[in-house]
Amino acid sequence: MIFFDVAFFAAIAPLLPEYVDELGLSKAEAGILSAAYAAGTLIGSLPAGFVASRVGPRRTVIAGLLLLGVASLVFGFGEEIFLLDGARFVQGIAGALIWSGALTWLISAAPEDKRGSIIGTALGTAVAGALLGPALGAIAGSIGTEPVFSSVLAITIFLSLAAARLPETRAPERQNLREVMATLVSRPVLDAAAFVAVPSVMFGAIEVLVPLRIDDLGGGHGLIAGGFIAGAALEAMLAPVAGRMSDRIGRRLPYVIGLSICAVAMAGVALAATLGAVLAALIVTSLGAGLCFAPALTLISDVAESSSLHQGFAAGLSNMAWASGQVIGGVGGGVVASLTGNVLPSLTIALLLLLTVVYAYRAMQVGGELHAAAS
Repeated sequence: MIFFDVAFFAAIAPLLPEYVDELGLSKAEAGILSAAYAAGTLIGSLPAGFVASRVGPRRTVIAGLLLLGVASLVFGFGEEIFLLDGARFVQGIAGALIWSGALTWLISAAPEDKRGSIIGTALGTAVAGALLGPALGAIAGSIGTEPVFSSVLAITIFLSLAAARLPETRAPERQNLREVMATLVSRPVLDAAAFVAVPSVMFGAIEVLVPLRIDDLGGGHGLIAGGFIAGAALEAMLAPVAGRMSDRIGRRLPYVIGLSICAVAMAGVALAATLGAVLAALIVTSLGAGLCFAPALTLISDVAESSSLHQGFAAGLSNMAWASGQVIGGVGGGVVASLTGNVLPSLTIALLLLLTVVYAYRAMQVGGELHAAAS
């Protein structure tokens, strides 16, 4: 379920230059189109976590799948920018339901000492969906968006039927919303969410800046798709490894190493002047992301467990952190790039990543827990 959700989220990258040309979009408008999916996820994340905690992950996932199918059908036939933005926004809400339901389902079934490995494997599977996404976008650019995105509805109906046959591992729970909100704004929870949001800012910007930069240098759909596919393949392989590593040695070390690599890569995006340099920087960002995302997501689950917060809300918070970063990076990166070019937004994000490395190294204990959580 997560695989296909991410696949159709990632399909936009090769299509973005075509929409810019056909609809006359600015970089800022292209950023909005790219980030609309994440904006929907941002708005829908905590409500999706609430739904997962109240009705159970299975029903949550099925609702998300069917909504994703309908929204994708609309996106495939859309020819106006406002309709395309709206369809991707609804896709994002559907993605929030799918992710919250699926992660809650997985985490509730996993032993606590294997949580990093389970989340890393799930993340690797999701990123593998990103391998398919650019290829789907390239195909849609060649044969048309209508048949490619119409197929999503058929796939989601099939997955909904499959999900209905799977047993849930735990009965839905009811938690006092006032206590939930107090926990969500506590220092350990906010820190854990920030450690997911910051690398997401990087990816939100990359999904706008890199395709348009490749297009400016003469690259086409295939080259854009190939770069993102190669990066996703590397991240998909590393995420389960990083998850297992975080179970053995703690969350801190793989996270700070991965985020440091991302900072170097963003400096490379800023300075790249050839197609080869742009693609190399893209691959290095995926290397860093493959190391840092699994520990960060697992840390949110750890903090939720120690705070007696339902894992549905933890999954919703993970979605919200990811989506907020994607929206800031996509829209902010596009707007700043329209005014100044690619260098300033890329270097600003590199600095943000470095500052987060320093803070994470001080805030996380050797075992990976947050210092504030211990107190």
